[in-house]
Amino acid sequence: MVWPASAFIVPIVVGVEDIDAQGHASNVSVVRWMNEAAWEHSKALGWDVEQYRQLGGWFVVRRHEIDYHRPSYLGDALHCITWPCGLGKAVAERQHRIVRLADGALVAEGMNLWAYIDASTGRPLRIPPELRQAFDPAKFA
Repeated sequence: MVWPASAFIVPIVVGVEDIDAQGHASNVSVVRWMNEAAWEHSKALGWDVEQYRQLGGWFVVRRHEIDYHRPSYLGDALHCITWPCGLGKAVAERQHRIVRLADGALVAEGMNLWAYIDASTGRPLRIPPELRQAFDPAKFA
């Protein structure tokens, strides 16, 4: 289980709202945790809602791919580890690992493919230089 030393880490505690009928954290919660980690990382890099509004563009998810390895349960302390790993003309790729702290078990791993779009039209846009610099995968390798 490997991730870059410069990856962004979001602590999570599995709550009652995360538990499904099978008694463990649901796949919907895993997707939410990954999205929240991506957003928190963006904000930490200086890209909050206002910054995106000023540019007139947003990143939106085009695809999630997730492999589930172990269940997590109510009260489990987890880390959602995330980092940018690819950057195209109008798309950005981000990797995630969710790890249980008690035993180091890999709970899930996945990737998101994000499209950069015009906030008013919803059409794809080239990722501007300032975003390319902030999310440059070479910084996180």
